[in-house]
Amino acid sequence: MTELKSTTSEENTLASKGYKLLKYLGEGAYAKVYLTEYLKENSKVSLACKVIETAKAPKDFVVKFLPREIDVLIRLNHPHLIHVHSIFQRKTKYYIFMRYSENGDLLGYILKNGCVSENQSRVWLRQLALGLQYLHELEITHRDIKSENVLLTANFNVKLSDFGFSRFCIDEDDQPILSETYCGSMSYAAPEILRGKPYLPKPTDLWSLGVVLFVMLNKSMPFDDTRMKKLYEQQMGKKYRFRSRVAGILSLECKSVVKHLLEPDPGLRYNSTQILKSEWIAMDSRLTTLNAVEEAALNRAKEGRKRLSEIHKNPAKKQGDIWEDTQRTSSYRASEMIKSLASITAKQKRE
Repeated sequence: MTELKSTTSEENTLASKGYKLLKYLGEGAYAKVYLTEYLKENSKVSLACKVIETAKAPKDFVVKFLPREIDVLIRLNHPHLIHVHSIFQRKTKYYIFMRYSENGDLLGYILKNGCVSENQSRVWLRQLALGLQYLHELEITHRDIKSENVLLTANFNVKLSDFGFSRFCIDEDDQPILSETYCGSMSYAAPEILRGKPYLPKPTDLWSLGVVLFVMLNKSMPFDDTRMKKLYEQQMGKKYRFRSRVAGILSLECKSVVKHLLEPDPGLRYNSTQILKSEWIAMDSRLTTLNAVEEAALNRAKEGRKRLSEIHKNPAKKQGDIWEDTQRTSSYRASEMIKSLASITAKQKRE
């Protein structure tokens, strides 16, 4: 078990807000995740807390990726995206409190239980497509969709998580921004990313979603990712195959969705709306209409898209609490955070 190296002062600060870090769950490149207990009004809630220590992270992460991640997280409010409870900054540490996913991630589920049935895969792909539709409506791209970043709730619904590589797709003049960064895992990366040239980021999310769908149905990756050149050649040649025992039972409608997501030409690749309107989704009539929560979320995204330019032009700064779930609005804009994080990095360098 990895212990959290925190001072008594830090523990007291968290306790004053009702939080207590209980045990280590896992870690990424620059963050560790802990099971957390949140106590308020005599009720206890289990959360996951992502603790980011900026003093140990490279400058590029601190001044670019972290502010982007937080600026995206504070805008999210969708049933199939990770629910952020609050975000708190204390000195060089950032604490991101999120809903705890009781059944782990999709990769762990597949490794334990084997291939996901076509019917269950249809339900989960629809939920992920709805989350992605919401993000893209807000002009946000995830850029790191993979099975490990799909979390399972107590009721076995899925939520897309880990927005560390996310970014906005348009500038302040509402013009598309091409991505140049190599993001995410190579095995989930679209061919336009592997080419190493600037690319439109939204279609790459759909490619990654196609890989997730393939993994659910087949319990293996669609392409050989041991070497990038071979991976790219297989992607461009559409050289993926289902296991023989799987291929014989999958519907043609299901295979069609896989085909249109693993389409090497991003201009021909399915978008989220096309997934949701596909014949495969329509095979279960319950999935063809939005429930009230999903519809409300999409409407919020459409309204949020209209306000996006105004949000960028009206930053406001506040130390300490970055954001809390009570009002679903940011009190600490990314532009100010970049300045704050840059000053932290500069101070560390001097010391």
